[in-house]
Amino acid sequence: MVHSDTKKSFDWSEFDFDWYKTKYNHVLNFLNATSEDDVREFYDRFGGALQHSPNPFFDEQWYTQRYADVREQVCSGQFKSGFDHYCKVGFWDKSPHWLFDEDYYRRKFLDFSREDIERNGFRNGYDHYLKQGSRLNCPSSPFFDPVVFLVEAPDFVVEPDEGAYISFLKAFPDNVLHDKKLSWYFDPVWYLETYPDLEKASVNWQGPLHHYLTNPTPEAFNPNAFFSEQFYAQAYEDVAGAVKHGAFRNCYEHFVKNGQYELRQPARDVNLRVYAENPKVKSEIASQRYPSFFVHYMVHGGVVEEGGYSSEEREFISKAVYQEMCRIRLPLLLRGGLDFSYDHPELSVIMVAHNNFAMTMTALNSLRENFGGQIQVVLVDSGSSDEIRHIERHVRGINVIRTLGNVGFLQGCNAALQHVQADFTLYLNNDLELMPRAIETALARFVKEPQAGAVGAKLVRTNGLLQEAGSIVWKNGSVCGYLRDETPDCPEANYVRSVDFCSGAFLMVRTDLLRSLNGFLDDYAPAYFEETDLCVRIRRHGWDVIYDPGVVILHYEYGTSGTIESVHMMQRNQGLFIEKNANYIASRYPRNAQKDLLARSARSFDKRVLFLEDFLPFRHLGSGFTRSNDIMTVMVRDLNCHVTAYPIFRPLGMTEDIYTGFPDRAEVMWNKGLEDLAGFLNSRPGYYDVIWIARTHNLDRLAPVFAECAAALAGSKIVLDTEAVAAPRELQKWVLKGETPQHTLDELLQKEFRAAWYVNRFVAVNQKDASILRRLGHSDVHVLGHLQQARRFTPGFKERQDILFIGAIHDTDSPNLDSLIWFVSEVLPKLDGKLPQDVKFRICGYLNPEVDVSRLLLNPRVEIVGRVPEVSSYYDTHRIFVAPTRFAGGIPYKIHEAAAHGLPIVASDILCEQVGWQAGEDMLAPATGNAASFADAIVSLYEERELWQKLRYNALRRIARENNAEAYTHEIRNILSQFPQRPGNKVEGFPVTS
Repeated sequence: MVHSDTKKSFDWSEFDFDWYKTKYNHVLNFLNATSEDDVREFYDRFGGALQHSPNPFFDEQWYTQRYADVREQVCSGQFKSGFDHYCKVGFWDKSPHWLFDEDYYRRKFLDFSREDIERNGFRNGYDHYLKQGSRLNCPSSPFFDPVVFLVEAPDFVVEPDEGAYISFLKAFPDNVLHDKKLSWYFDPVWYLETYPDLEKASVNWQGPLHHYLTNPTPEAFNPNAFFSEQFYAQAYEDVAGAVKHGAFRNCYEHFVKNGQYELRQPARDVNLRVYAENPKVKSEIASQRYPSFFVHYMVHGGVVEEGGYSSEEREFISKAVYQEMCRIRLPLLLRGGLDFSYDHPELSVIMVAHNNFAMTMTALNSLRENFGGQIQVVLVDSGSSDEIRHIERHVRGINVIRTLGNVGFLQGCNAALQHVQADFTLYLNNDLELMPRAIETALARFVKEPQAGAVGAKLVRTNGLLQEAGSIVWKNGSVCGYLRDETPDCPEANYVRSVDFCSGAFLMVRTDLLRSLNGFLDDYAPAYFEETDLCVRIRRHGWDVIYDPGVVILHYEYGTSGTIESVHMMQRNQGLFIEKNANYIASRYPRNAQKDLLARSARSFDKRVLFLEDFLPFRHLGSGFTRSNDIMTVMVRDLNCHVTAYPIFRPLGMTEDIYTGFPDRAEVMWNKGLEDLAGFLNSRPGYYDVIWIARTHNLDRLAPVFAECAAALAGSKIVLDTEAVAAPRELQKWVLKGETPQHTLDELLQKEFRAAWYVNRFVAVNQKDASILRRLGHSDVHVLGHLQQARRFTPGFKERQDILFIGAIHDTDSPNLDSLIWFVSEVLPKLDGKLPQDVKFRICGYLNPEVDVSRLLLNPRVEIVGRVPEVSSYYDTHRIFVAPTRFAGGIPYKIHEAAAHGLPIVASDILCEQVGWQAGEDMLAPATGNAASFADAIVSLYEERELWQKLRYNALRRIARENNAEAYTHEIRNILSQFPQRPGNKVEGFPVTS
């Protein structure tokens, strides 16, 4: 067992010269006793007879009046004073002061044997309370609850390292607050109104509570309007007899310690048993906002509003249900046991538990089932009085540290840190359940991001809403959980962010970093702001604190104090946090609801980009969406951009790969579409530096929205990524159909780019499209093709067979569908007799289920595979890639992807022209629509090994030179920066930003 040293020593057995001299100065001045020796001699000779107290922690007059046997022993000369008796024999079973109850404190907070208490350096409960309990703001008796008192008297000054009890005793009676409650159980205002003659009748009492607890006829007075001494004594003869024999000072003492929990009736018109059956009352007691049904009754005057349950009440009820489920689950866990044995743990878990054995076992079971690797569990038994005291009987391999009394989360964690053995340490509450793969995901984050110093979780409350998705520190030093009370699946909560801090309910930290920072700072004991300070110190030392939405925790918040209990500690520790982290706090945003978006990330971004696409750009969609996905990835991964992906067409429900198909630090708005865009932009005024529009046809759709949101977009730059200039493709389609074009190329181009007036910068996919844009008068044009990594070591000619096509078919007008129908009907039949019959033609890629592809299956060589999770295995096993496109624009991604995988290509000459490659050297490029030439090219490439190897080598060299990541990243950086000024340019009331 351990206990923490305190900065000051408060000893009830010592004579306090300064306090005594101030307290009894009228007597000492009269006797001219000024020196310490004179004062001590005076106390030793006369203090007992005068009923003087030696220090603020012991009340001589009360002690001898409360205990008749002590009074008799002092009068007979066996002891010099009540204090002498207490120090020698009375300290174990008697209380030293009317505001401290030894029996109450030991039963509630220090349920240990005398041997255990003394072994840890404490003489009794009072010794422990003065050294630890007071600083933790534990109640000293039913009649002094520091937290209740400090809420009633917020201006009362509590000295550092003392706690309210010690500060109150040292100030008493000069700082008496007659009308302020010191606890739930005594009402001073009601007492003075009920007994108005008390002030005149005695000069010896200092406040109504002092009178109630020290008067010589305790059964003659009631403490509040809800308890009657006379009724209770008549109703419960067993209690009346115990009071008569001195076991209790009066009936109320019995009721507060025992009767209220037995639901005895405190007064004629107060039926606690009936009151306790009310479901709303039960739910609020389950929330731990009130210590008992009797307190709840007093606070509400016995009146409970009926009606539907609020969200808060439903949450309380669900917590109570969870407690019951823990109880039901417990026998199963005890029967099977848990095993945390380890040799070389991958993770060390620190858990602090004070009682709640069933809930703690549930949390440990959740931990064990969540991760199959070796886990070291260091459990701090913080003064538990239930079966946690013997938890080793049920959990194998667990390391248990026991403290004397409830030392709290902070000190418990620090005591456990020295025992940690793994490279990563997880602070884990005992009131939660881990959702699948939480541990694995958090550990993986450290591998993926080497600068990660700490990783926190998405915390979901029992009402199904968020507790937090990372947390924010504001410029005034206050804090808040981001997105509290929002739904856990909202897009804003589901991307990885660097944050100011994460809750200590689940906080994984590098152990060596944690040790270098000495864990939590003891100054924050007993609670609040300790994990905030730790995370800020981690950030100040150059490490990142990361919120990972893949780490999901269902948190029951049993360890969180209610508002009434926490207000004083929060205020104190907030001031301490500000003092210790002034420079960091000064760099934060001022607290403002509109600043949440900026403050939610602790990282400073080079650019914030809104990426607008037809659909969320999943790679499997092809048709330019793969390229958009690459662009987003580079922005997020390599250019320190915050990217919000926003679809023009709202997705129909959330698909399974929403959060796996994109960079995990990208914000993916899966629940919005064009109809929501105006509201979205207006909710984020001035947030985005760049609006990236994919595909020219979206300009017309977006123009009225941008005009409506001009104020919110002030300062934003508009980039149009054409993906492909469509006009030439439209002309090709007319020619293929044998129809006369209805418009000239220039007319089609003017129509295609008619809404480009609000664009600041253009992006083309190749030089051909770039020249078209410049011809239209747009000077700020960049070229950005495809990103590919050349794979030089892939299977050779002999290890391969069959023909491959990979591409998406979105609609009946798709160029891919047209080309495949033509290829299957016109080209494949010409391969019969030239290639073996077992040579297959496989079609991979996304297929819109509404598109009829039955015509493709008429040839026996065809196999339609559809969407595949990973394409490399197909590229590695086929001998030829074909792209028989008859009309197209831009650059087909499939050409670059196939070449990068080392698969030689036969493609229409229009595609060869688009990519700017050399026919016969980099690919075979038969004339578009010439079936015989296409078939001959396939046969040659399929059979001629030297040709196959030449095309493969030349195409790989092209990819390495033209599509490498470094050049690609450099070009995107140029696109996002250094926009030219265009002052004063307005069209139809919508300002073109400069």
